[in-house]
Amino acid sequence: MGQWSRAEIDEAFTEYQRQAAACGASGEWRTWANLFTEDARYVEHLYGRMEGREAIYSWIQNTMSTYPGSDMPEFPIEWYVIDEERGWVICHVWNRMRDPGDGSIHQEYNITILHYAGNGLWSYEEDVYNPMHFATMLSAWEAARDAAAS
Repeated sequence: MGQWSRAEIDEAFTEYQRQAAACGASGEWRTWANLFTEDARYVEHLYGRMEGREAIYSWIQNTMSTYPGSDMPEFPIEWYVIDEERGWVICHVWNRMRDPGDGSIHQEYNITILHYAGNGLWSYEEDVYNPMHFATMLSAWEAARDAAAS
């Protein structure tokens, strides 16, 4: 048996999702970053490695405040599994662009690995994805946005 119950990990993951939705809507990412321990590590396969909560906050705030992140406000979870023994959550996250004006959905996924640290906090996140898939999706979204605007 792991250090934390499935219910505790699941509750923390529910809050993680709630904060991602709220921060995506508001554009302010402090409360999401505060879900990480002071010494958390974040591995992002395009942007590199961040060490510590403040580095995570600085990165996410900057990334999601500039294009294309500023037009990517939703992050629905398609599925997730909880490994109680390790205290990990592994999930399939859709990174969804704003409606380009024609009602179409443009999104690409990543697999996220989270390590739970107790007290509602995470000590590690890694996002695994193919940047080329995001580029293809973004091009299609831009074409739809431009077509809807004309």
